[in-house]
Amino acid sequence: MFSLIELSTLATFLALGGVCLAAILKSSTSTLPLPPGPPGHWLFGTPLPKTYLYLKNEEWTKQYGAVFALKGWFRTTIIIGRFQEALEMMEKEGAVLADRPRNIPGETLSGGMRLLLTPAGERCRKMRRALHTYLQPRIVATYDSILMGRARHHILGIIAEPSKHQDHARHFAASVVMALTYGTVPERHNDPDIASVDACLRRLGEHLVPGKWKVNMFPFLEYVPGYLKELRDDHAKELALFRQKLFEVKDKLARGEEVPNSFGRYLLERKGELALSEDEAAYLAGSLFGAGSETTATSISVSVMAAAYHPEEQSKVQAEMELVIGRDRAPTIADLENLPYLHAFVLEVFRWRPVGADGFGLAHKSTKDIIWNNYLIPKGSTVIGSVWSIGRDPQYFPDPDRFNPQRWINEDGKIREDLRTFVFGFGRRVCPGQHIATASVLLNTALLQWAFKIKQDASNPINVMAFTNSALIRPLPFRVVFEPRAAETSDGICELLENYAL
Repeated sequence: MFSLIELSTLATFLALGGVCLAAILKSSTSTLPLPPGPPGHWLFGTPLPKTYLYLKNEEWTKQYGAVFALKGWFRTTIIIGRFQEALEMMEKEGAVLADRPRNIPGETLSGGMRLLLTPAGERCRKMRRALHTYLQPRIVATYDSILMGRARHHILGIIAEPSKHQDHARHFAASVVMALTYGTVPERHNDPDIASVDACLRRLGEHLVPGKWKVNMFPFLEYVPGYLKELRDDHAKELALFRQKLFEVKDKLARGEEVPNSFGRYLLERKGELALSEDEAAYLAGSLFGAGSETTATSISVSVMAAAYHPEEQSKVQAEMELVIGRDRAPTIADLENLPYLHAFVLEVFRWRPVGADGFGLAHKSTKDIIWNNYLIPKGSTVIGSVWSIGRDPQYFPDPDRFNPQRWINEDGKIREDLRTFVFGFGRRVCPGQHIATASVLLNTALLQWAFKIKQDASNPINVMAFTNSALIRPLPFRVVFEPRAAETSDGICELLENYAL
């Protein structure tokens, strides 16, 4: 008789053999080749660098072409690294690429309830419907006063503690998204909820770094006792936090307290209509709070970095604001539509240092074969838009390493309609919070460059390539000088902002 261990081992190898045979049979019926790509081991695939994968993707794009394949263990990953190819496949084939590949670490960490990673299906449809309905521009516009008030608080924080400018950016972003999500505005920089969500995001970014977990390559590792314990423990912490925050809104409603409009309130009041479980609703709200604050804070910090590192471009934004607004008042949300060079500056920030640079955190899955340029992208392939590389396509972005907002401006002085940034994703999985995120970065960039002349610290030059190695990159700490500009002194700036957004 076989022991249980022997039977388990035999079953494992039979299953693996079946997978191998199926893959071989499938590949043998294909008449078109995969796109070219770097060589890799038949079992372990193409070795990926442990740091800054987006730089390697760009190197491979230059070597193998706009679309290339990573192969191994009968899994195919397609990387798209140029602008036109991203439009042709990620956008025009949006229906075919609306699914997500299974990401076991992300699934375990999120209990399968983080919309960013949720595969196509009923849960994904319900969650996206709820989020898109609430985040449509007309509803987001009702938060303009909160956005301006928190931006004012951001500037005052920098005046008080300029060395903590990245912390101030994070606090601004978190406070706006917390108001949007739960109807509360944290005043303290060390707010425990913000700290807890920030910790969740850091863990998510670390766990989703390609290659950190081998279970996506070898799914049987999911069943090895203890292998995913760290992820399950982190999920328990996340779920407890997200449940608590939504319960606070629910409790206030039950006690008849005045509860501001928020996404959490919307989910609770339409629970039956939306058909989400309590945990799905809690996770959807918590994920909005987390992801929204991270991407916005990073982009604001990059705009500060760009202004200090490229003072000539900062001067152009300031000249435009003086022409349109003057110096007597601070820019408001209503002014933004009349400031095309400001828009171009922010679009260039998104392109120059994109938050999801390597694209692996936003992978897509093909639900049928795609034929491209006489190459086959097989059904079931993982398809990734390498946002860093796409934004460095020399055909559309000449001299791509140069920070050049002018590239976004047409001959009429308006934003070009033939260019776009993919920092918010692709096709049907584009980020539903892009409107408030963009407005947040625009307003803060305007206020920062209105209030200050942002300079490099001569004793501590900025390293513009110093970013974290995570799925969502963020600048490592850097120092700048905020020289008063809107008034002769910092106190004068405070006086000009005294009645701003009040």
